[in-house]
Amino acid sequence: MATPAPRPVYRPAERTSDEEFLKRLGDRVREARAKRGMTRKILSRDSGVSERYLAQLETGRGNISILLLRQLAAALDMPIETLVHEQSEPSVDLAHAQELLRRLAPEDLVAARQMLLQRFDTAADEARRGHIALIGLRGAGKSTLGAALAERLKVPFIELDREIERTSGVSLGVIFDLYGQAGFRRLERQCLADVIARHPRFVLATGGSLVSEPATFELLLSHCFTVWLTASPAEHMGRVMAQGDMRPMASNREAMSDLQRILEVRGPLYAKADRRVDTAGRTIEDSLERLVEAVG
Repeated sequence: MATPAPRPVYRPAERTSDEEFLKRLGDRVREARAKRGMTRKILSRDSGVSERYLAQLETGRGNISILLLRQLAAALDMPIETLVHEQSEPSVDLAHAQELLRRLAPEDLVAARQMLLQRFDTAADEARRGHIALIGLRGAGKSTLGAALAERLKVPFIELDREIERTSGVSLGVIFDLYGQAGFRRLERQCLADVIARHPRFVLATGGSLVSEPATFELLLSHCFTVWLTASPAEHMGRVMAQGDMRPMASNREAMSDLQRILEVRGPLYAKADRRVDTAGRTIEDSLERLVEAVG
């Protein structure tokens, strides 16, 4: 009988103080909220956690029970994320692979991901090039330029948010009210997979926060040729409001700083796109030509 592989041992290089741990936890919650474009009020509504507690958590003053959970994880010699993970414990091989990847430098992680895609991804490059996906914040021009590009290439133009509404039979607002952020994300990934399976060629406009969901974003990256449409924060805000959407400013005096924070935390994710097209200060016609050039 083969000897089972030893269970990986978690050995943190450096144990931070309780104060630093709580600060990092608060930073991660705030960053995750920004990636998804959620206000503290929306997160409070969806989670059932008071805004007051969220404010305390994000400023590094979390509940003492968090520290007790941390102590349990340390005593068990395992990462705290493993202790609170909702699914079953990963297989030994997956745990070993995760430990290997965790030790790699950031630049080596990029190379490792490319090697894994080349070895195991089943999406042919030719098929991927037929699937053009536009990513970026609201107001970058994804719908306008996407429709124009699809007409130029004579392929279907698809807005993922509209596909989600069509599939669910209700508006995005109702989806968020009924099922919250988590329910919307499940629908988003399902609809993206359906669009990829149904259409050999298309131009797709995605929601700005899709990149914050690793599994959905990886599905997009591996099956679509992605282009990041960028603009300045002021232009993002101005374009959205020019379309009659006043939600960015509604009851939020910090709308611009929130938008800048979202750009900051999503920037490294958007940067994973195959190409980047800056639409700042450009006409629609000029931006379209740059987009056509970018997709080849």
